[in-house]
Amino acid sequence: MNPLNGGPCQGIRNLDRRSRRLDIHREVVSLDDPSSSFLGQDDFPIHALGSGITPWRYNSNLVPWLVKNLARFDAVIINGLWLYPSYAVWKAVQHLQKSDGKQPRIFVMPHGMLDPWFQEVNGRQWKSLRNWVYWKLIENRVVNDADGILFTCETELLLARKPFRPYHPKREINVGYGVDEPLPYKESMKTAFLETCPEIENHPYLLFMSRIHYKKGVDLLIKAYATILQSRQSLQLSFPKLVIAGPGLDTPYGERIQQLVNETPSLKGMVSFPGMLMGDAKWGALFGCDAFILPSHQENFGIAVAEALACQKPVLITDQVNIWREIDQEGGGLISSDTLEGTIKSLEQWISLPTDTQKQMGERARITFQKYFQVDQAAIRILNALTLN
Repeated sequence: MNPLNGGPCQGIRNLDRRSRRLDIHREVVSLDDPSSSFLGQDDFPIHALGSGITPWRYNSNLVPWLVKNLARFDAVIINGLWLYPSYAVWKAVQHLQKSDGKQPRIFVMPHGMLDPWFQEVNGRQWKSLRNWVYWKLIENRVVNDADGILFTCETELLLARKPFRPYHPKREINVGYGVDEPLPYKESMKTAFLETCPEIENHPYLLFMSRIHYKKGVDLLIKAYATILQSRQSLQLSFPKLVIAGPGLDTPYGERIQQLVNETPSLKGMVSFPGMLMGDAKWGALFGCDAFILPSHQENFGIAVAEALACQKPVLITDQVNIWREIDQEGGGLISSDTLEGTIKSLEQWISLPTDTQKQMGERARITFQKYFQVDQAAIRILNALTLN
């Protein structure tokens, strides 16, 4: 539940605030260190059992905790697959069945972990084989024995059917994934952001905000941005600066990205790396950008994409971001392929749009958020799924 992990743990927090209005009371059991500083700051209990060991994240405390506590709940949602916690829930349920104890409904929310991209992408051959074997031995039982599989969008639901066999879940339910309304804009948001990124003041900018990771296409973005910048500089035309915000700068990939920027003369003074932004600084970055860009190779949902839409910002994304269909249908952004050529095309298309058209796209972005990604609707859909007979 460390906020630095983004994605699922932020989604849980977003949903909980709305779920309590529907009389849903949530508890979380996680493999976090009980002394973690972020614990105790949420409105729901987090039972931190200590870190898991081995890449499988095995923790001997988890099954006993589940056996002792599962009967207190009406429903259990397993967030994520391929690690020990999903198997531990399945094992605990088997124990309850043998002892005729009360059994809650079990749901799996894979968060994109059944996407065929992970089985097909180059460089993951060994992991693909490992996943196939693990599916045959363990994970197919977790998925197929559950009362339902919860998906964040229709694309995720359809893609999950492709990579593994046997795959026959009892129910496939598209519950969506809600994002909170941003707080109303205030000047302190801009101030907080500029404290992390003072070189952006009085400059238009494009915003990337996600993990600095290969999957997110950050290298494509840097190379595409440099290509556009060189061509416009030769014609003495201006172009927005680029802010790349998010954790991961200290990873080998993050260090290569920064080196790529430093070694490209045309990028001098044009690219900023403020690190992970939170609170007012995050909202200041979103409200202040011209557009949000995420050239991801695989994105199950993209909470930051939905947050940008909520702030009335057009999004420049690829057709590998699973919510691209909804955005394309409503005209809330530009969709490209997850290639260098696609990213260049998206940037060129954006900068060539008249100012009025860019503004209209921002208005469509806000409509897209309200129609598909507002958290109140997601909370209702999840309640309906958990109580479905």
